[in-house]
Amino acid sequence: MRQVLNAFIRPGDESGYVAECPEVRAVTQGADLDEVVANLREAVALAIEGEDLGAMGLAAQPTLVVTLEVQPAAA
Repeated sequence: MRQVLNAFIRPGDESGYVAECPEVRAVTQGADLDEVVANLREAVALAIEGEDLGAMGLAAQPTLVVTLEVQPAAA
């Protein structure tokens, strides 16, 4: 059983941030990092609510590991 769900956050096209957890098909957005992380946690919880996590290959309470994508600063 996998204990970890992987997600990533990237800057939005126009503003804010977009978060995705492809493993459970959860996508959300937020104006700042705090908001997008809170929205991601909620989106993932809703995506797995009522699902048989064992059938999905997941532990009973998986951990969400988030990667933040940023552009390097111009030299």
